[in-house]
Amino acid sequence: MKVLVSGATGFIGSRLVICLRNKKYDLKFLSRSLQSNETIHCDIEKDSIPHIALSNVDTVFHLAGLVHDSRETSETKDRYYKINVNATVDLAKLAVKAGVKKFVFVSSVKAGDSSESKEYLDENNSSNPNDVYGKTKRKAELKLLKIAHESNMHVSIIRPSLVYGPNVGGNLQLMIGAIKKGWFPPLPETGNRRSMIHVDDLVRAILLVAEKDHANGEIFIATDGKMYSSREIYNTMCKILGKSIPKWSIPEILLDLASLISPNIKYKINKLLGDEYYSSKKLEKFGFKAQKTLIDMNKTDF
Repeated sequence: MKVLVSGATGFIGSRLVICLRNKKYDLKFLSRSLQSNETIHCDIEKDSIPHIALSNVDTVFHLAGLVHDSRETSETKDRYYKINVNATVDLAKLAVKAGVKKFVFVSSVKAGDSSESKEYLDENNSSNPNDVYGKTKRKAELKLLKIAHESNMHVSIIRPSLVYGPNVGGNLQLMIGAIKKGWFPPLPETGNRRSMIHVDDLVRAILLVAEKDHANGEIFIATDGKMYSSREIYNTMCKILGKSIPKWSIPEILLDLASLISPNIKYKINKLLGDEYYSSKKLEKFGFKAQKTLIDMNKTDF
Protein backbone atom coordinates (compact mmCIF):
# COMPACT_ATOMS: atom_id res chain seq x y z
CA MET A 1 0.00 0.00 0.00
CA LYS A 2 1.33 3.43 -0.94
CA VAL A 3 1.02 6.11 1.74
CA LEU A 4 1.52 9.88 1.64
CA VAL A 5 2.57 11.56 4.89
CA SER A 6 2.59 15.31 5.45
CA GLY A 7 4.35 16.67 8.52
CA ALA A 8 6.79 13.75 8.48
CA THR A 9 9.59 15.74 10.16
CA GLY A 10 7.53 16.70 13.20
CA PHE A 11 7.51 15.05 16.61
CA ILE A 12 4.50 12.84 15.82
CA GLY A 13 5.14 12.49 12.10
CA SER A 14 8.68 11.21 12.52
CA ARG A 15 7.48 8.46 14.86
CA LEU A 16 4.69 7.55 12.44
CA VAL A 17 7.19 7.28 9.58
CA ILE A 18 9.43 4.90 11.55
CA CYS A 19 6.43 2.68 12.30
CA LEU A 20 5.27 2.72 8.68
CA ARG A 21 8.75 1.81 7.46
CA ASN A 22 8.86 -1.09 9.91
CA LYS A 23 5.56 -2.28 8.46
CA LYS A 24 7.04 -2.07 4.94
CA TYR A 25 4.63 0.56 3.63
CA ASP A 26 5.53 2.26 0.34
CA LEU A 27 6.03 5.87 1.46
CA LYS A 28 5.83 9.31 -0.09
CA PHE A 29 6.26 12.61 1.75
CA LEU A 30 4.87 16.08 1.20
CA SER A 31 7.40 18.43 2.76
CA ARG A 32 9.24 21.71 2.29
CA SER A 33 12.37 20.51 4.10
CA LEU A 34 12.70 16.72 4.07
CA GLN A 35 15.41 15.57 1.68
CA SER A 36 14.74 12.12 0.24
CA ASN A 37 13.88 10.44 -3.03
CA GLU A 38 10.36 9.88 -1.66
CA THR A 39 9.68 13.60 -1.06
CA ILE A 40 7.43 15.87 -3.07
CA HIS A 41 8.73 19.31 -2.15
CA CYS A 42 6.01 21.80 -1.34
CA ASP A 43 5.47 24.65 1.12
CA ILE A 44 1.76 24.24 1.80
CA GLU A 45 1.46 27.82 3.01
CA LYS A 46 2.71 29.32 -0.26
CA ASP A 47 2.64 26.64 -2.96
CA SER A 48 -0.11 24.76 -4.72
CA ILE A 49 0.05 21.09 -3.87
CA PRO A 50 1.21 19.21 -6.99
CA HIS A 51 -1.15 16.55 -8.32
CA ILE A 52 1.74 14.10 -8.57
CA ALA A 53 1.88 14.01 -4.77
CA LEU A 54 -1.32 11.93 -4.73
CA SER A 55 -0.52 9.71 -7.70
CA ASN A 56 -1.14 6.01 -6.88
CA VAL A 57 -1.59 6.85 -3.17
CA ASP A 58 -3.98 4.66 -1.17
CA THR A 59 -3.90 6.48 2.20
CA VAL A 60 -3.00 10.00 3.29
CA PHE A 61 -1.83 10.80 6.81
CA HIS A 62 -2.08 14.57 7.15
CA LEU A 63 -0.12 15.90 10.11
CA ALA A 64 1.33 19.13 8.72
CA GLY A 65 -0.02 22.27 10.30
CA LEU A 66 0.74 25.44 12.19
CA VAL A 67 1.12 24.50 15.83
CA HIS A 68 -0.35 26.28 18.80
CA ASP A 69 0.89 29.83 19.37
CA SER A 70 -0.54 32.06 22.09
CA ARG A 71 0.25 35.20 20.06
CA GLU A 72 -2.67 36.20 17.87
CA THR A 73 -2.21 38.96 15.30
CA SER A 74 -3.96 39.46 11.98
CA GLU A 75 -0.86 38.04 10.29
CA THR A 76 -0.75 34.87 12.41
CA LYS A 77 -4.51 34.34 12.02
CA ASP A 78 -4.10 34.50 8.26
CA ARG A 79 -1.29 31.90 8.44
CA TYR A 80 -3.42 29.61 10.62
CA TYR A 81 -6.23 29.65 8.05
CA LYS A 82 -3.90 29.18 5.09
CA ILE A 83 -2.07 26.22 6.62
CA ASN A 84 -4.56 24.54 8.95
CA VAL A 85 -7.69 25.00 6.85
CA ASN A 86 -7.02 25.86 3.21
CA ALA A 87 -4.06 23.53 2.68
CA THR A 88 -5.88 20.68 4.45
CA VAL A 89 -8.96 21.08 2.27
CA ASP A 90 -6.88 21.41 -0.92
CA LEU A 91 -5.00 18.21 -0.09
CA ALA A 92 -8.23 16.34 0.61
CA LYS A 93 -9.86 17.50 -2.62
CA LEU A 94 -6.81 16.44 -4.63
CA ALA A 95 -6.90 13.11 -2.82
CA VAL A 96 -10.52 12.57 -3.88
CA LYS A 97 -9.67 13.34 -7.51
CA ALA A 98 -6.71 10.94 -7.36
CA GLY A 99 -8.85 8.11 -6.02
CA VAL A 100 -7.26 7.98 -2.56
CA LYS A 101 -9.18 5.52 -0.41
CA LYS A 102 -8.50 6.87 3.08
CA PHE A 103 -7.55 10.24 4.56
CA VAL A 104 -6.51 10.47 8.23
CA PHE A 105 -6.30 13.96 9.70
CA VAL A 106 -4.41 14.58 12.94
CA SER A 107 -6.29 17.45 14.53
CA SER A 108 -6.21 18.46 18.22
CA VAL A 109 -8.36 18.35 21.33
CA LYS A 110 -8.22 22.15 21.03
CA ALA A 111 -10.75 21.79 18.19
CA GLY A 112 -13.33 20.93 20.86
CA ASP A 113 -15.06 22.80 23.63
CA SER A 114 -12.70 24.48 26.10
CA SER A 115 -15.22 24.60 28.95
CA GLU A 116 -13.98 23.40 32.32
CA SER A 117 -17.46 22.86 33.75
CA LYS A 118 -17.92 19.29 32.54
CA GLU A 119 -16.66 16.10 34.14
CA TYR A 120 -14.64 15.47 31.01
CA LEU A 121 -14.71 16.50 27.37
CA ASP A 122 -15.37 14.10 24.51
CA GLU A 123 -15.96 14.20 20.75
CA ASN A 124 -19.43 15.68 21.24
CA ASN A 125 -18.01 18.86 22.80
CA SER A 126 -17.04 20.72 19.64
CA SER A 127 -18.91 24.00 19.76
CA ASN A 128 -16.52 26.40 21.44
CA PRO A 129 -12.79 26.32 20.57
CA ASN A 130 -11.19 29.17 22.48
CA ASP A 131 -8.41 30.35 20.16
CA VAL A 132 -7.50 30.63 16.49
CA TYR A 133 -5.56 27.36 16.60
CA GLY A 134 -8.57 25.42 17.85
CA LYS A 135 -10.97 27.29 15.60
CA THR A 136 -8.95 26.53 12.46
CA LYS A 137 -8.55 22.87 13.43
CA ARG A 138 -12.33 22.63 13.94
CA LYS A 139 -13.04 24.38 10.65
CA ALA A 140 -10.75 21.92 8.85
CA GLU A 141 -12.53 19.01 10.56
CA LEU A 142 -15.94 20.19 9.41
CA LYS A 143 -14.79 20.69 5.83
CA LEU A 144 -13.18 17.24 5.77
CA LEU A 145 -16.32 15.57 7.11
CA LYS A 146 -18.28 17.29 4.33
CA ILE A 147 -15.82 15.96 1.75
CA ALA A 148 -16.20 12.47 3.22
CA HIS A 149 -19.98 12.73 2.98
CA GLU A 150 -19.85 13.85 -0.65
CA SER A 151 -17.21 11.40 -1.90
CA ASN A 152 -16.07 7.79 -1.70
CA MET A 153 -12.95 8.70 0.25
CA HIS A 154 -12.97 7.61 3.89
CA VAL A 155 -12.01 10.41 6.27
CA SER A 156 -11.08 9.82 9.91
CA ILE A 157 -9.97 12.42 12.43
CA ILE A 158 -7.75 11.96 15.48
CA ARG A 159 -7.65 14.57 18.24
CA PRO A 160 -4.55 13.96 20.40
CA SER A 161 -4.39 15.26 23.93
CA LEU A 162 -1.00 16.57 25.12
CA VAL A 163 1.60 14.26 23.53
CA TYR A 164 4.73 13.14 25.37
CA GLY A 165 7.63 10.90 24.44
CA PRO A 166 11.35 10.89 23.60
CA ASN A 167 12.59 14.28 22.36
CA VAL A 168 9.26 15.99 23.01
CA GLY A 169 9.17 19.71 22.30
CA GLY A 170 6.96 22.60 23.27
CA ASN A 171 5.96 23.52 26.81
CA LEU A 172 6.63 20.05 28.17
CA GLN A 173 10.24 20.23 27.01
CA LEU A 174 10.57 23.70 28.55
CA MET A 175 9.30 22.29 31.84
CA ILE A 176 11.72 19.36 31.71
CA GLY A 177 14.64 21.64 30.92
CA ALA A 178 13.76 24.01 33.76
CA ILE A 179 13.40 21.18 36.27
CA LYS A 180 16.72 19.73 35.15
CA LYS A 181 18.45 23.07 35.75
CA GLY A 182 16.66 23.62 39.05
CA TRP A 183 14.72 26.64 37.81
CA PHE A 184 11.21 25.19 37.97
CA PRO A 185 9.74 25.44 41.48
CA PRO A 186 7.58 22.58 42.82
CA LEU A 187 3.94 23.14 41.99
CA PRO A 188 1.17 22.90 44.57
CA GLU A 189 -1.23 19.97 44.40
CA THR A 190 -4.44 21.60 43.20
CA GLY A 191 -6.20 18.42 42.10
CA ASN A 192 -6.48 19.64 38.52
CA ARG A 193 -6.88 17.04 35.78
CA ARG A 194 -4.94 16.76 32.55
CA SER A 195 -4.99 14.18 29.77
CA MET A 196 -1.89 13.06 27.88
CA ILE A 197 -0.71 10.33 25.51
CA HIS A 198 2.63 8.77 24.55
CA VAL A 199 3.61 9.47 20.94
CA ASP A 200 3.92 5.74 20.15
CA ASP A 201 0.42 5.08 21.48
CA LEU A 202 -0.82 7.96 19.34
CA VAL A 203 0.80 6.35 16.29
CA ARG A 204 -1.04 3.13 17.11
CA ALA A 205 -4.30 5.06 17.32
CA ILE A 206 -3.66 6.74 13.96
CA LEU A 207 -3.02 3.41 12.27
CA LEU A 208 -6.03 1.83 13.95
CA VAL A 209 -8.52 4.34 12.56
CA ALA A 210 -6.84 4.08 9.16
CA GLU A 211 -7.47 0.34 9.15
CA LYS A 212 -11.10 0.44 10.35
CA ASP A 213 -13.63 1.01 7.58
CA HIS A 214 -16.31 2.02 10.08
CA ALA A 215 -14.07 4.87 11.30
CA ASN A 216 -15.17 6.79 8.20
CA GLY A 217 -16.60 10.19 9.04
CA GLU A 218 -15.68 9.87 12.72
CA ILE A 219 -13.66 11.92 15.20
CA PHE A 220 -11.63 10.21 17.93
CA ILE A 221 -9.95 11.71 20.98
CA ALA A 222 -6.69 9.95 21.91
CA THR A 223 -5.41 9.80 25.51
CA ASP A 224 -3.54 7.23 27.58
CA GLY A 225 -6.63 6.85 29.77
CA LYS A 226 -4.94 8.36 32.82
CA MET A 227 -5.64 11.59 34.68
CA TYR A 228 -2.66 13.68 35.81
CA SER A 229 -2.49 16.71 38.05
CA SER A 230 0.17 19.30 37.27
CA ARG A 231 1.96 18.36 40.50
CA GLU A 232 1.94 14.68 39.43
CA ILE A 233 3.46 15.69 36.10
CA TYR A 234 6.14 17.66 37.95
CA ASN A 235 6.91 14.71 40.26
CA THR A 236 7.10 12.31 37.32
CA MET A 237 9.52 14.57 35.46
CA CYS A 238 11.72 14.63 38.55
CA LYS A 239 11.71 10.82 38.66
CA ILE A 240 12.57 10.56 34.96
CA LEU A 241 15.44 13.01 35.42
CA GLY A 242 16.69 11.17 38.51
CA LYS A 243 16.13 14.19 40.72
CA SER A 244 14.73 14.04 44.23
CA ILE A 245 11.15 15.27 44.56
CA PRO A 246 10.94 18.35 46.79
CA LYS A 247 8.82 17.92 49.88
CA TRP A 248 7.57 21.48 49.65
CA SER A 249 5.60 23.41 47.05
CA ILE A 250 4.77 26.99 46.16
CA PRO A 251 1.76 28.11 48.23
CA GLU A 252 -1.24 28.29 45.95
CA ILE A 253 -2.12 31.72 47.35
CA LEU A 254 1.12 33.12 45.90
CA LEU A 255 0.11 31.97 42.44
CA ASP A 256 -3.33 33.52 42.95
CA LEU A 257 -1.68 36.83 43.88
CA ALA A 258 0.67 36.61 40.88
CA SER A 259 -2.36 36.16 38.63
CA LEU A 260 -3.51 39.64 39.65
CA ILE A 261 -0.37 41.29 38.26
CA SER A 262 -1.30 40.97 34.59
CA PRO A 263 -3.66 39.06 32.27
CA ASN A 264 -0.63 37.41 30.65
CA ILE A 265 0.61 35.97 33.96
CA LYS A 266 -2.93 34.87 34.83
CA TYR A 267 -3.21 33.11 31.47
CA LYS A 268 0.07 31.26 32.00
CA ILE A 269 -0.84 30.14 35.51
CA ASN A 270 -4.28 28.99 34.39
CA LYS A 271 -2.62 27.14 31.52
CA LEU A 272 -0.27 25.44 33.96
CA LEU A 273 -2.80 24.53 36.64
CA GLY A 274 -6.10 24.35 34.77
CA ASP A 275 -8.12 21.29 33.73
CA GLU A 276 -7.73 19.71 30.31
CA TYR A 277 -9.38 16.34 30.84
CA TYR A 278 -10.65 14.30 27.89
CA SER A 279 -12.26 10.93 27.34
CA SER A 280 -10.97 8.44 24.75
CA LYS A 281 -13.76 5.90 25.39
CA LYS A 282 -14.92 6.10 21.78
CA LEU A 283 -11.46 5.16 20.52
CA GLU A 284 -11.20 2.39 23.11
CA LYS A 285 -14.43 0.88 21.77
CA PHE A 286 -12.64 0.54 18.45
CA GLY A 287 -10.03 -1.62 20.14
CA PHE A 288 -7.45 0.98 21.22
CA LYS A 289 -5.60 0.47 24.49
CA ALA A 290 -2.68 2.66 25.51
CA GLN A 291 0.47 0.75 26.43
CA LYS A 292 2.35 3.57 28.15
CA THR A 293 1.89 6.22 30.83
CA LEU A 294 3.91 9.33 31.58
CA ILE A 295 6.61 7.49 33.55
CA ASP A 296 7.40 5.67 30.25
CA MET A 297 8.05 8.98 28.50
CA ASN A 298 11.53 8.10 27.24
CA LYS A 299 10.67 4.53 26.25
CA THR A 300 9.90 3.76 22.64
CA ASP A 301 8.65 0.85 20.58
CA PHE A 302 9.56 2.00 17.08
